[in-house]
Amino acid sequence: MAEHTSSSITIEAAPADVMGVIADFARYPEWTGEVKEAEVLATDAKGRAEQVRLLLDAGAIKDDHTLAYTWTGENQVSWTLVKSQMLRALDGSYTLAPAGGGDRTEVTYQLTVDVKIPMLGMIKRKAEKVIIDRALAGLKKRVESNPSHPKV
Repeated sequence: MAEHTSSSITIEAAPADVMGVIADFARYPEWTGEVKEAEVLATDAKGRAEQVRLLLDAGAIKDDHTLAYTWTGENQVSWTLVKSQMLRALDGSYTLAPAGGGDRTEVTYQLTVDVKIPMLGMIKRKAEKVIIDRALAGLKKRVESNPSHPKV
């Protein structure tokens, strides 16, 4: 099994508010930085995204890829790579855990990236860590600055 990188952050909001931001793919370009375009291609019976096309510009990595999403309960979403120009794998998940009586959420982001071009493992892990840290910081800022964000 491929190595993965994981990190956590506590957000001052209920899990439903956090998941509402995570599930709102159309607004990713507003807060993620690297995602320039997001298009939901398919949804499940609950209206949650099952396949999303993302146009990514993360400096050295520019890619147009499609991810398949799996929603587990109300507090976890995971994804796997369907197709990509630059990536061989992009597997990850957000897991939310209520904290502080439910008005705070611990968010754990796990990510495994494999690119089609040769890259040392330690450089890959560092890139994963940068992606995770930026995503968690952006998510925290987005959720905490917009408490009225729609819930899923």
